[in-house]
Amino acid sequence: MSPAARSGVLLQHLQHLLLLPLLLLLLLAAAPAQSSQGDKEPVYRDCVKQCVRTNCTGARLRGFESSQPPYMALTGWRCGDDCRYQCMWTTVGLYQAEGYRVPQFHGKWPFARFLCFEEPVSALASLLNGVACLLMMLRYRSMVPRQSPMYPTITAFSLVSLNAWFWSTVFHTRDTYLTEKMDYFCASAVILYSIYLCCVRTLGLKRPVVSSLMGVLLILVFTGHVSYLTFVSFDYGYNMAANATIGIVNLLWWLCWCWQNRRTLPYWWKCGVVVLLLHGLALLELLDFPPLLWALDAHAVWHLSTVPIHFLFYSFLIDDSRHLLNTEKIGVKLE
Repeated sequence: MSPAARSGVLLQHLQHLLLLPLLLLLLLAAAPAQSSQGDKEPVYRDCVKQCVRTNCTGARLRGFESSQPPYMALTGWRCGDDCRYQCMWTTVGLYQAEGYRVPQFHGKWPFARFLCFEEPVSALASLLNGVACLLMMLRYRSMVPRQSPMYPTITAFSLVSLNAWFWSTVFHTRDTYLTEKMDYFCASAVILYSIYLCCVRTLGLKRPVVSSLMGVLLILVFTGHVSYLTFVSFDYGYNMAANATIGIVNLLWWLCWCWQNRRTLPYWWKCGVVVLLLHGLALLELLDFPPLLWALDAHAVWHLSTVPIHFLFYSFLIDDSRHLLNTEKIGVKLE
């Protein structure tokens, strides 16, 4: 084994060791929910206290539990949660009657619950993104031979993305301390892994040690990010700024690669369109408005708009992986 290969193997083992503490951090990730104008209102707080006192003890609690649909119990809806949900709408009604703007509760807009889904449209959009990602991953694996240099990296990226969409679906179905943290942390993992994917494609194929070092660096960044949000402060503004910064680095890196290869790779435009669309559509998050029909807010629109992008992105990955494999085969013949 060459020195470069040995270095690559050692760095891969180091990456695996660095991943272990992350599992503990994710399990420990729990913090109080963010407060907002609606849940600070005395009428809301008094309503919740009265509801819990009246309905969540003794015979009434047993009656609630016996009449609760199984899907509600399985997703963790408790009597106190139902009180908060009902009192939220009581408070919203009072705000609207007085002509005031609809307030947020615990850091989010009020949504009409459908079955056990707290944010039904966002949950559906997350599920559709996950399905699109799964379908295109399977298509990639069926159309690209395993011998392609990017095959393992792209497969791993697909699994990281699937995990993120799974937790996004879970979070929008049922917002708890754990599901919120998993949604945020797994989304950050996808953004960081996309940097790694870009590094492997642009530098790592010729210099494996560079991509391995980048992998170690990104794991350390992710560990620091999760540690800060878990043990110091779950700062929504910081989390958004950190993800946006990493996203801009990813955008510029891919665009530079697209520009350099625009004359040699006929499919380069697919990558350029994907990264521009992803970052352009993310601006929808800035359109923070009360949900239309108590279901469709800016976040749901953003998730819905990203579903078709999976098909174009994987089309680029398939074209590029085939090109790399063919180039490698030609190189072997020439040698």
